[in-house]
Amino acid sequence: MSAEATNPASPGPVAPTVPRRKARPRIDLRRLGRAALLGPAARDRLPDAIGHVAEAHRAHHPDADLEPLRRAYVLAESSHRGQMRKSGEPYITHPLAVTLILAELGAETTTLTASLLHDTVEDTDVTLDQVGEQFGAEVRYLVDGVTKLEKVDYGAAAEPETFRKMLVATGNDVRVMSIKLADRLHNMRTLGVMRPEKQARIAKVTRDVLIPLAERLGVQALKTELEDLVFAILHPEEYARTREMIVDNTARSDDPLAEIADEVRGVLREADITAEVLIRPRHFVSVHRVARKRGRLRGTDFGRVLVLVNEDADCYGVLGELHTCMTPVVSEFKDFIAVPKFNLYQSLHTAVARADGQVAEVLIRTHQMHKVAEAGVVALGNPYAPPAEDQHHAADGERVDPTRPGWLSRLLDWQEAAPDPDTFWSTLREDLAQDREITVFRPDGGTLGLPEGATCVDAAYAQYGEDAHACIGARVNGRLATLSTVLKDGDTVQLLMGQDPASEPSREWLEHAHTPGARIAIQRWLATHPAATGPEEASPAPEARTEAPSRPPVPQSDVPSRPAADGPAARPGAANAVTDLPGATVRLAGCCTPVPPDEITGFAVRGGVVTVHRVECPGVERMKSGGRADVDVRWGDTTACRVTLFAESFGRPHLLADLTEAMALEGAEIVSATVEPPSQQRVRHTYTVQLPDAALLPALMRAMRNVPGVYDVSRAQTPGV
Repeated sequence: MSAEATNPASPGPVAPTVPRRKARPRIDLRRLGRAALLGPAARDRLPDAIGHVAEAHRAHHPDADLEPLRRAYVLAESSHRGQMRKSGEPYITHPLAVTLILAELGAETTTLTASLLHDTVEDTDVTLDQVGEQFGAEVRYLVDGVTKLEKVDYGAAAEPETFRKMLVATGNDVRVMSIKLADRLHNMRTLGVMRPEKQARIAKVTRDVLIPLAERLGVQALKTELEDLVFAILHPEEYARTREMIVDNTARSDDPLAEIADEVRGVLREADITAEVLIRPRHFVSVHRVARKRGRLRGTDFGRVLVLVNEDADCYGVLGELHTCMTPVVSEFKDFIAVPKFNLYQSLHTAVARADGQVAEVLIRTHQMHKVAEAGVVALGNPYAPPAEDQHHAADGERVDPTRPGWLSRLLDWQEAAPDPDTFWSTLREDLAQDREITVFRPDGGTLGLPEGATCVDAAYAQYGEDAHACIGARVNGRLATLSTVLKDGDTVQLLMGQDPASEPSREWLEHAHTPGARIAIQRWLATHPAATGPEEASPAPEARTEAPSRPPVPQSDVPSRPAADGPAARPGAANAVTDLPGATVRLAGCCTPVPPDEITGFAVRGGVVTVHRVECPGVERMKSGGRADVDVRWGDTTACRVTLFAESFGRPHLLADLTEAMALEGAEIVSATVEPPSQQRVRHTYTVQLPDAALLPALMRAMRNVPGVYDVSRAQTPGV
C-alpha cells in the first residue's frame, strides 16, 4: 500500500493556522470513510463522499465539469473496496484526502481525477490501459507517473528509480509532482502508527527530496506543513520548545502585530487604497529559525503582516504609503515582483519599526500573486492548454514554460548520465540542497539558470553539455576569467571553446564544478580515460588564459625555431634564426621573444641547442658576465613570427574586448593571453601573438597603445614569462 494509517492515540504536530480568505475546517475523514462504506451513489448522482472535493473545486473553477470526478471516485471506491488503512479506515479515504488537498489549492479537473485514481494501478487490479480507456491519455500519464516501481523487480533500487521515473514524468507534466506532494503530505499527517525508525526514514526522504521539490515548484502551502511534520518527527525536543514559545505568545494580552496591522489599515484607508490586511503567523520551522538567528523572540517575530491588493501598481502604492507614514527598515526591502524568484514567487518585502524597537515584516502582493505563492505550479492549471496570446517568449523564440523551469531541465539532463541508482540518489539530494538560483547572461542574448555558487565550469557544461570538455577559458562581464571563477546573479559569461577534437577536461575542474551535471560529465570522461594527464598538464594557468583554437600554447621554456641546415625541422610558421655552428638546433628565447628585424645573439646550451636572444635582453649580460661565449646567429628567410607583448592599462568596462579587437584588425592571431588581477585600478595583460610578418609588429603595438585606457605596450623582457 502506498498510504499509511493514522494513529489516533499519537498526537501529531499542531501548526499555527495560516489565515486564508476562504478558510475551511479540515474534513473529518472518518465521516468520509463511513460515506465510502455505503458504496457509490446512484448513476449520474455525485457521491456524498466527494461532496467536499466538489465544493472546494467549484470555489476555484465554478464551471468545472464534475462528471469525471464522479466516475473516478466510483472506480477508485470499487477497486479499493475491502482494503483498510492501519487506522481501520477504508483505504478510499486516502485518495479522497489527497484530492481534497489539491482541490483546496485550485488544481484543475484532470489533476483531481488522476489523484482519485493514483493508487489504483499500484494497489488494485485496475490497469493503466483501463485508466486510459475510461479517462484519457492525460489521466493515464499522471497515474503512471506517480505509480511506484515494484521492489520485487528493483530491490533496494526501487525507491531511487521510482523518483527518477517520477522526475522524468514531471519534466513532461508538472502535475505528476503535484499529486506526489499531496500524497506525501497526507501520509506524513497520518504517520503515527508506523514504527519510529520507519517514521524517521520517511521523514528524512521528505526533508531531502520532497520539501526541496515543493519549494522549487512554489507550492508553499504544502512545503511549510511538510517542514513542520518532519521537524516534529526528527527533532521532537526542539519542536516541543518551539511549540511552547508559540503557545506562550498566543496567550499574551497584547499583540503588537495586530496593532501594526491596524495602523497599516488606517494608512491605506487614508490613501484610499483598497486592500486586505492580514496577520500571517509563522509556521513552526520558521519560528525555530528566527529564534536561532535572533535569540529572544518578541511579539512581532511570530508572524508577518500580509497586504493583498488587486493590481500590480497598487503594490507599489502600498509600499510608498507605508514608507511615508511609518518608519521603514530600508535594508529589509526586496522587490520580487520586478524580479520574481525562480519558483514563480512574486511579492514586495519590507519592514516597519515601532517606537519600542520591534520590527514587523510586511508582505505586499496581489490576490493572484498570493494564490501562486501558496499553490505554485498547481495554480497554473493545465500545462497542455494552448498558450495565451500574451505568453512570454524566450530569446530564441521558444515559449517560456513556467512549468518547466531551468532547475528541472538541468536535473533531467544530468540524471540521464547518472550511472547507477546510488549515484542518482545521492546526487539528487545534493542538487536539491542548493536552494537559490542565479541567472547569468550569454553574449547571444540567451540566459543560463545556475545554482548559487556555480562557476564558469558549471556554465560551460550547462550550455554545451559534454562538448564543454573543449572549453579553454571564459570572459565574465568582458574580462578574461579563470574557469574556477564563481559567478554572480546578472553576470555576462562568454565561454571560449577550442576546436581540437582531442580536447580534454582537467581533473582539477572537479574542484570547481558545483552542479551535478558538470561533475558527472567530468567524472565520466576521467573514468573512460584513466591515462589522462594530471591537473598540472591539463588545467589552465592560475591567471585567466585563453588559447587559439588550433594552435598549442607557447611553452614556458624557449621556443624552437629553424635550425642550421643539417638540424631538425623548425615549428611551422615561426620566425627562424640560423647559425653556422654544425649540428646545432636553434631556439628563440622565451624571456625576450626576438623577432625580425631585432638585433640578435646566441648562446650554446646543453643538448646542442643555441638559444637566440635580443642583444638588449637582460639575460645576455648575465650570461656574458658568467663567462659564456656568444654564438653568431642571423635571421633566416621566413618573416612570420610569434612574440610576447605586455600591455599596461587602467581598468574599465569592455577594455579587454576593445584591445583584442584592435589586435585582430592588425592581423595578430592571439595564441594565449593572461590578465592579472587589478591592482590600484591598473591591469597588466600578457599576450603571445602570431604575426604573418614581423614587419607588422610596430603597427600592432601602436594600435594597442591607441586603445583608450592602455598607457603602455612593451615587448617581453623578463625571464620566465
